[in-house]
Amino acid sequence: MNHLSIVTTGGTIDKIYFDDKSEYQIGAPYIGEVLHQLGVAFAFDVIPILRKDSLHITDDDRELIRRTIAQQPHRHVLVTHGTDTMVETARVLQSVSGKVIVLTGALNPARFQGSDAVFNIGCAIGALQSSPDGVYIAMNGRIWNPQTVRKNRTANRFEAS
Repeated sequence: MNHLSIVTTGGTIDKIYFDDKSEYQIGAPYIGEVLHQLGVAFAFDVIPILRKDSLHITDDDRELIRRTIAQQPHRHVLVTHGTDTMVETARVLQSVSGKVIVLTGALNPARFQGSDAVFNIGCAIGALQSSPDGVYIAMNGRIWNPQTVRKNRTANRFEAS
């Protein structure tokens, strides 16, 4: 992989906490900073298209994500996405051909100590480099097929469906 296109849509991975409001808001994409800190050995660009909690992503948003990915000149695309509807978006993206697309996110904001974000990003990048063309989800230390995975909201993890 010489170049990675990163499409960001919001979700917990980019949430920030405001003490004065006692609530989370979605901030600017954080993944570029993570990759710079890690000193990755490939070029990448960050394409922020949404700043939404995935529960608020619509069919029109999914079409925008699909169209944005299809227009990228590079084969490898990482999508940061909220976990609640990640599977639904991944299924829509399966209509894109000629690319390796991996969706990942976080169950805790990337800016927080102990977040799973950096681990999930690393897992996703490994999947991008070792998988054939197709769409995958990288969460909880596994690479999932969007057709056979679901988020277990009670246990707050992904599992086979």
